[in-house]
Amino acid sequence: MIANARMYSVSPEAAGLWRSLLTAVIGHAGLDIKLLEHSPPQSINELWQRSDKAAVFMCGLPYSRSDPRPELIAAPVPSPADFRGLPQYWSEMVVRRDSRYQTIEDTFGGRIALTVPDSQSGCLAALYYLMTAADRFPLYGEVATPKVTPLGAMSAVIDGAADVAPIDSYAYCLLQKYRGDLTSQLRIIGRTARTPIPPLVASRPEFAALQAAFLEAHQIATIVPLMRGLLLQRFVLPDPASYDALRSNFETASGYWREHPLAAKVHPAFVFDPA
Repeated sequence: MIANARMYSVSPEAAGLWRSLLTAVIGHAGLDIKLLEHSPPQSINELWQRSDKAAVFMCGLPYSRSDPRPELIAAPVPSPADFRGLPQYWSEMVVRRDSRYQTIEDTFGGRIALTVPDSQSGCLAALYYLMTAADRFPLYGEVATPKVTPLGAMSAVIDGAADVAPIDSYAYCLLQKYRGDLTSQLRIIGRTARTPIPPLVASRPEFAALQAAFLEAHQIATIVPLMRGLLLQRFVLPDPASYDALRSNFETASGYWREHPLAAKVHPAFVFDPA
């Protein structure tokens, strides 16, 4: 069985802390679980489709659309005050700090960078958010090539390949801590709706001890410093039904953007074909 925190291993420092935290929690549970390295450009979908998951971060959107769904192990509660002590997150709409953009509407006509089409924070959150901001079509000149990770989307904005990008808010906090050289070049001009944060999942319902270890992690002296380094307050057991809205939002946004052109030029990965 495997454990993996690729989704939030946004820098070498964060990746090292996640490896240490997962190792410590697994050890506390007394289980034989292997840490699996699965870095870009390897497909993260291949990771989620594995049948030997024990504690793997999974985006909430593909989780909500899975049938059957993986088993929920735990969800992180980030420690920054904006998270309100809840297992939730959103996407920060970021632009270059030195750009003229002050509102999301100011970016219309430009280029937007998305991660991959089945990402909640890197795609769907923005598409659902833009439905309420839209007043003319197409909104953008271009939807760029998939940027795969929050760092990739953020870097596209910094490098001038895109004007705006949605970034997972927890990933952005970690990037502010460990890649301030990059985040200092950005500004936030919008924030999408709050939704359940990506959970750790397992392939099979046989990890009660591991689940208990995650839920106790904030009380284990050797793990507390690791959680502090990862900006985590604690882990909780989320309600599976809380992710249902993501599937509903996906269906709504897919239908909307099939009827309304998001951009004059859309990379094929982000074209919503008729169901």
